[in-house]
Formats: sequence, structure tokens, C-alpha cells
Amino acid sequence: MTKKRIAAIRDFIDTAEKSLKNAKKLLGEILSEENIDLSSNIDLDTKGLSKYESGESKIIEWVFTGEDMLGVDNNKYLVPVNYASKSKLVQWDRMKLTIDGSGKMLYKQIKQIDRDTKVGLLTQDKWKYQVVSDGASYDVLTAAVTHFKAEIGDTVTVLIPAGKDATFGAIEAVMPKE
Repeated sequence: MTKKRIAAIRDFIDTAEKSLKNAKKLLGEILSEENIDLSSNIDLDTKGLSKYESGESKIIEWVFTGEDMLGVDNNKYLVPVNYASKSKLVQWDRMKLTIDGSGKMLYKQIKQIDRDTKVGLLTQDKWKYQVVSDGASYDVLTAAVTHFKAEIGDTVTVLIPAGKDATFGAIEAVMPKE
């Protein structure tokens, strides 16, 4: 009788695990189809940022999310990935975007957040590159991977905001292979 109960419990657990796996897969498909990103639920503070005009130029201060910028107006703006990767922008860095009368955009970092450096392994999960370090994974920009000519399995150093629960990192360097 005990063996039958144990077998039944094991079946329930297997069924529950399969249901969770299928639910996660379905949720991932829906999020992908609808272009919804739940990883950006970190609390980015826009206090102290400004939006103003100077002559014909419009100036918006923003905080870097890891992929784009969150403006003082709580709108998200695209940031050139080459600029973000070469400048090694980190989540919570504060930036200024100046849009002149002709539409030309000039990006400038105005305050850099304190950083920690982690050493990790470059991996790829579907279309996203990640660095895995100390049991955590940090998404990194594809532009940074190509800029540093990194390959899956390379050991890299990644910059993350100090004391923050980050979801993104900035590749600082690729460690030489032995």
C-alpha cells in the first residue's frame, strides 16, 4: 500500500513539473510574440533628472536600463548599441541626450554609478548573450560581444552596478585563452 501511495505522489510531482515546464514555454512564446520584456522590472530611479530646451536643442536626461534609456518623462528611448558597448554603460548610469534643431543626437554620460567587476563565462540563451558569474547571469549587448570579438565559452570580465540587483552587465574585457 505504501509503495502505491509513493508511486502516486511521484506521478503527481512528474505531472506538476511537466505542467510548469509547458506553462513556462507557453509564457515565453507569448512574451516573445508580443515583444514583452519582463526583465526590466528593476527599480530605476529617475529622480533628479531634467528635460529642457536650450536654443533649438531639446535635452533629455535619462538613466540607462541595460538596453535602452529611461527618460525623466518615463518614456524609453533607444540608445545606439555601439555607443553603449564601447562606453561600457552600466545600468543606473545617468546620461544626457541632446537633440539639435536638425535632429542630430548627441549622447553624453553625466554620472557613472559605482561599479563592481565580475569574472564569468560568456553563454548564449536563445538570442541573448549572457555572462554567468557567481551563480548569477547578466545579459550583455550583442554589440559588446562582437566589439570584443568574444566567443561562447570565453572568460570575460563584466561591469555591474555596485550594490544593485542587476540584470545587465557591460563587457569590460575578454580574458586571454591559455
